[in-house]
Amino acid sequence: MFGDIGKMMKLAGQMKSRMPEMQEKLAQSTYTAEAGGGAVEATVNGRLGVEDIKISGEAWADGEMDRELLEDLIKAAVAAAQQKAAAAAAEAMKELTGGMDIPGLGKMMGM
Repeated sequence: MFGDIGKMMKLAGQMKSRMPEMQEKLAQSTYTAEAGGGAVEATVNGRLGVEDIKISGEAWADGEMDRELLEDLIKAAVAAAQQKAAAAAAEAMKELTGGMDIPGLGKMMGM
């Protein structure tokens, strides 16, 4: 029983020392996704904030692109990029914890 507590204490110490580095790495990372076959591309940072939105010239000149469709494509591209960022953060947390699921750790990571 006490061996498990010792392991957990050791892991907690490692996590505390590596957490700021992991948070900074995630914050500086960017994730890009597209929607509408490349009509819209969105880039978000590791904290899920939108960094960039691009609309292809072809989509704009298409004539079939109305405001509602463009809005939907932008939302879809942003959501897909945010999913990539969230998956990367989850993987980083998994690495940080050695695979242990620790409730509330996402909030500590800034997610």
